[in-house]
Amino acid sequence: MLNAQNFMSNADLHDLSTLEQQFKKDPTKLLNTKYVLTNEHNKLYLSLVAKTKDGFSQEQIESFGGQAHVSVNGLAHLKLPLSKINKLKVLEDIEFASLSRKLKPCLDKALFDTHADSVHLGLGNLPQGYDGENILIGVTDWGFDYSSPVFYDSLLQETRILAAWDQYKLSGPSPDNFDYGTEFDTPNELNSVGSDTANIYSYSTHGTHVASIAGGSSVGTAYKGIAPGVQFLFVTFLVDEGAVLDAWEWMYQKSVEEGKRLVINMSWGLYHLGSLDGNSVLSTAISAYTDLGVVFVNSGGNNGNVNFHLKHTFESDTIASRIQFYSYSANPNMWGQSIHSWGEVGETFSNALEIKNTSGQVVAQTPYYSTQNTDTYIDTFLVNEIDTIWYNISADNMHPLNGRPHMRLRVKCTSSAYRVMFKSAANSGTVHNWNVTELTNDVGNWGMPFSAYGTGSMSGDNENGISEPSCAEDVISVAAYASGWVTPTGVTTGGAMASFSSQGPRYDGLMKPDIAAPGVSIGAAISSYTDASFSSVESIEFNTRTYHFAKLSGTSMASPIVAGVAALLLQAKPELSATEVKQILLSTAREDNKTGDLPAEGDPKWGHGKVDAMAALREALELGLSQSNEASSFKVYPNPVRNKLYLDQLHNMSMKAILKDFSGKSREIEIVNGSIDCTEYSAGMYLIEFKHKGQTRQLTFIKH
Repeated sequence: MLNAQNFMSNADLHDLSTLEQQFKKDPTKLLNTKYVLTNEHNKLYLSLVAKTKDGFSQEQIESFGGQAHVSVNGLAHLKLPLSKINKLKVLEDIEFASLSRKLKPCLDKALFDTHADSVHLGLGNLPQGYDGENILIGVTDWGFDYSSPVFYDSLLQETRILAAWDQYKLSGPSPDNFDYGTEFDTPNELNSVGSDTANIYSYSTHGTHVASIAGGSSVGTAYKGIAPGVQFLFVTFLVDEGAVLDAWEWMYQKSVEEGKRLVINMSWGLYHLGSLDGNSVLSTAISAYTDLGVVFVNSGGNNGNVNFHLKHTFESDTIASRIQFYSYSANPNMWGQSIHSWGEVGETFSNALEIKNTSGQVVAQTPYYSTQNTDTYIDTFLVNEIDTIWYNISADNMHPLNGRPHMRLRVKCTSSAYRVMFKSAANSGTVHNWNVTELTNDVGNWGMPFSAYGTGSMSGDNENGISEPSCAEDVISVAAYASGWVTPTGVTTGGAMASFSSQGPRYDGLMKPDIAAPGVSIGAAISSYTDASFSSVESIEFNTRTYHFAKLSGTSMASPIVAGVAALLLQAKPELSATEVKQILLSTAREDNKTGDLPAEGDPKWGHGKVDAMAALREALELGLSQSNEASSFKVYPNPVRNKLYLDQLHNMSMKAILKDFSGKSREIEIVNGSIDCTEYSAGMYLIEFKHKGQTRQLTFIKH
């Protein structure tokens, strides 16, 4: 049995002891557990993340066959042979360590809505057009299609993927300074392998769609990415926070070798990873890399329409709420619900379960377990007649990450004949609780409601719902809304907040999310290797393969839009610090009739408003905002157009204008009574340039 260590939580100490016992009994069964284990050369390794002290020595880990990958500020990914996990008790110079948790994933109109199309063309008196050239976007995800033409240059001659690291692929060679996975860093290697390997998400497409939004080429479609000139770094990472720490270090080293600025997009997150208050290992790493110039962008989460959060300020009282369960028939990996509770420093609280039948009668109950004295792992069950309800509890009176009292209560109830009630008591202090589904493969990531059931019980809310690591102070946390557009009758529509977009603030009061971007029905590329289902909206042929495009929704789609805008900023002004990039994006975010007037500190739904690529570029280049904002008030409709195009502020006015196509050819045309006859134009994108009130105006439209 491991000795208790002051650098680990009680939950992790219990899990380590359980692993040690299971390894001695039958090590062959361990690969199907919830723990992050890898089999390398017929030896099982356990993954941990750690904060190390100044005197930490990698040789100490290596002396008993372990591996240590130390990145910025002493943050480390440790891999220990399972047969040697008892060596943890003799490790020195460790400030904090925990078992790696498993991680899960959280254009056509979006270009117009964010004004990125205007930035591509160099409108608004920008000195040139910007597309993200010479900037790297790193994407940590699953389901990359290395062969997709959207990741090629505009002439479809050369791939823009600089390198990819598939941490699941065992054939090697692994990257320098790492000893697992396979790196592809030449076009021939990328083309020959085609895509990343099947993993816990099978042959996914999430990563391809996300990267396509951030910087995909249009390849003749309407689905052009925000920064189509960037180069990419792709990491298909093990569902393991230690592995993602390695991914960030690999990307950072690549950017240093290339001498290019780096933006990292993360369209994933968890609620039972870290402390949800910016003190986790990944949050600390983000801050350290931010200081080195890396810009981090993260989806805020998709639990905005679920009352999965329960908050109460205690005055020697007790609360009760029903735990709603995800359907056991809806997912073959369904285990149960996990309640994560965080209190205030210096306070304690107690939690319990109460089981009621459909008539509201109590048929079983647990004792109250207190954070003050529950220092061992509780794993037991309740029985009513022939039915069993399983539960387990771990707690810390002062968690090593932040000194707060913390409890994890997991419960499994497969019978629909019962109502599982969560009960909590304390003398004082505020306690936050989250109800999150857990699967047997340990990647459940969606909330389920707390609801009232019976006299005196209470319901949950959808607040404080930003996941890890999007809650990190230095990350740009992104909410999602539906793109806005102008209808054929000239009415501006759309632009409302997506119901699924998670709301802030962080439970300690820090305002999150930071900004909002389009995330509803975003069209982008789909992996040609995927076995996931999708509805194709367009397809093209390239190198004898068919490549589809589809529309997906989520804050996963909103995050890469902001990552693409960050790349445009860094191309325009590469000397900007990562903090300055974030400040510019937030200070230039726009408000409209959907956002309303937002407070200076930000809003728990919208952050600081809707991302505005043009306004951000003008601010970065110190061109001022007034002319850009005035020009953006002009609208053309319908867009795309087949016959007559209308300019909404010109009405009955007639004047000459210059029409430019995307190849740069121009000619003089007439605006007649505020409209242009486009019937004879060839299909493509056009720019109109005209004088209005003494200033030159430029607008774009697409001819079908």
